[in-house]
Amino acid sequence: MKDIMISHLVKSEDLNHHGTLFAGRTAEWLVEAGFVTAAIAHGRPEEIVCVNVHGFTFKKPVHKGEVITIHGRIVKAGTTSLMVHVRAVCEIAGGQNVEGFITFVCVEPDSDNTVAHGIVLDEASCEFEQELRERAIEVDRLAKSS
Repeated sequence: MKDIMISHLVKSEDLNHHGTLFAGRTAEWLVEAGFVTAAIAHGRPEEIVCVNVHGFTFKKPVHKGEVITIHGRIVKAGTTSLMVHVRAVCEIAGGQNVEGFITFVCVEPDSDNTVAHGIVLDEASCEFEQELRERAIEVDRLAKSS
């Protein structure tokens, strides 16, 4: 599937009491990137609803002035649901800083009725994408057993 990228400049208002990127702001940006990824693939953003943030793993702090790029990629497609893997990468300092999975569901606008999205995953283009798809299946299994 297509990799969607959104970049952000980390500014003073994005920082926490440690002087690094606030986790809440990071989560906001990750969910937004996940939504954009799902909406572009589906083509009808008014039908996309976030139903589960499966957790984010924060690996390295991000500092003021850094540019982070958030990559979103659909890694699992049910009939009405889409799971997106998101990861934030520092463009200047390098390295992956945060990653996680988010599930979205397609619903009719102004109702709770789910609708089929018609998205079918293509073949994984590389080992990394195949690994993400396998991880997504496990994340989904754990979410359903909770």
